[in-house]
Amino acid sequence: MAAILPAERTKTITYAIRDIVVKAQALEREGRKVIYLNIGDPPVYDFDTPQHIKERLKRKIDDVSGRKSAAYADSMGLHEAREAIAKRLRTRGLAAETDDIVLTAGATEGIMLAVAALVNPGENLLLPLPGYPLYRSTLALYHGAAKHYRLDEAHDWQIDFDSLEEAVDAKTRGLVVISPNNPTGGVYTEETLKRLVAFAERHGLVLFADEIYDQLLLDDGYAHHPLARLAGDVPVLSFGGLSKNYVMPGYRVGWIHFHDPAGRMTKLVAAVKQLMRARLSGPHLQQHAIIAALEGDHSFLDGMRARLREQRDLTIRMLGAIPGIRCTPPHGAFYAFPGVQLPQGVTDKEYVEALLAAEGVVVVYGSGFGMTEAEDADGVRWGHFRVVFLAGPDILEEAYAKIARFTKAFYRRHGYVPR
Repeated sequence: MAAILPAERTKTITYAIRDIVVKAQALEREGRKVIYLNIGDPPVYDFDTPQHIKERLKRKIDDVSGRKSAAYADSMGLHEAREAIAKRLRTRGLAAETDDIVLTAGATEGIMLAVAALVNPGENLLLPLPGYPLYRSTLALYHGAAKHYRLDEAHDWQIDFDSLEEAVDAKTRGLVVISPNNPTGGVYTEETLKRLVAFAERHGLVLFADEIYDQLLLDDGYAHHPLARLAGDVPVLSFGGLSKNYVMPGYRVGWIHFHDPAGRMTKLVAAVKQLMRARLSGPHLQQHAIIAALEGDHSFLDGMRARLREQRDLTIRMLGAIPGIRCTPPHGAFYAFPGVQLPQGVTDKEYVEALLAAEGVVVVYGSGFGMTEAEDADGVRWGHFRVVFLAGPDILEEAYAKIARFTKAFYRRHGYVPR
C-alpha cells in the first residue's frame, strides 16, 4: 500500500507562535531551562479568571438542573448570553440586538467561519502587516489569498493608507482590522478608523473588526473605539470573547457581532449561521460565563492593566537599551514588537532560533506575522520579533538580560557592529 499523503492545502499552513514551541520542548527534554515569552496565555503567567465568573460556572455544574448545560446549546449560542452581549454593546453606543450576535468556540472559530462564508478560491482579504497569523492560515485553508497593507512603525504602528490603496483589487472581499493590535500592541485612533470605514465604503468591502483586547488599554489618551460604532451603513463583523480581557483562553468563549443596518450582508450572515448549524453547537457550559463576565464586577481590570503597564515599561526600558534593538511602545494588549538589526544574509527566524538555542528564551520571529526583513534609509537591515510581557518582572528581567547577552555575542560572531 502506498503512503497516505495529506491534502495539498496543509502544506501552506504555518503558525509561528506554536511552531517555535516544538524546538523549545526539545530543549526542555534535554534538561534545559526555557523561558516562554511567545504566547498570549494570561493564566500561564499567574493571571487568574475573576472569582465571580468561576463561581457562576460552579453553580451551574452543581445545580441539579445544570445537566442541561451538558446538552447541545442552540447552534447560535445561549439566548441569555447573546442578550448580555447585545446589552453591553448598546452601552458602548452600538445598535445591537440579540439576533445580531452568535457565540463561537473562541474568537478563532468565529474568524474561521466568517472567512469560510465570505471568501471564494482566488479572492482575497486585506490583512495588516504585521498581523496575527490566523487570518493567513485560514485563507490558505480555503484557497483564498492574503494581500497586505503596512503598519507604520515610525508612527506608532498606525495604518499606511497608501499601501491600502496599492493592495486592494477587484478580488478583494474584506479588510481585517486588529485594534489593539497583535503583534504590535498598537491602538488605532478614531481618525484612522473613520478613514478605514470610508475606504471600505468606496471599495465595497466588509470590515472584520478583531477587538479581542478591547479592555486592555495601557495609557491615558488611548481609547478603544468599536469599529461598528463608527461604520454607519458599512457592514462590519466584530469578533470578541472572554479569553484575554477575562483571563479565560482555555474556556473557548467567543462571539461575532453582525453590524449591517443597510442589509448589505444579509446573505453572508445567513451563510455564517448555516455553517454554525452544520457544526451543531459551540461549548455550552462555558457560555454561562458570558453573563457573569459582562454583567459582573470589572474592577479586576484596573489591577490587570496596572500590572501590564509596569511590565510593558520594563520591556521597553530593557530591550531599548540593547545595542541593535529598538522598541516602539505598545499602548494596548500585552505584546511588544521590537526591531532588531540583522547582518546581511541572516533572517529574523535564524536570530530567534539562535536565541532559543543559546539562552532558552522563546520569542516569535517577525516573519511569522508576515513582516520580512527590510533595509532602512541608512542601509541598516531590520527584522522583528514578538515578546509577550505577561510574565512577572523577575522573569522578564532574566529573559531580557539573556537577550542582551545573546545579541552582543550574536553580532560579534557575525562581525557586525550595530548602529
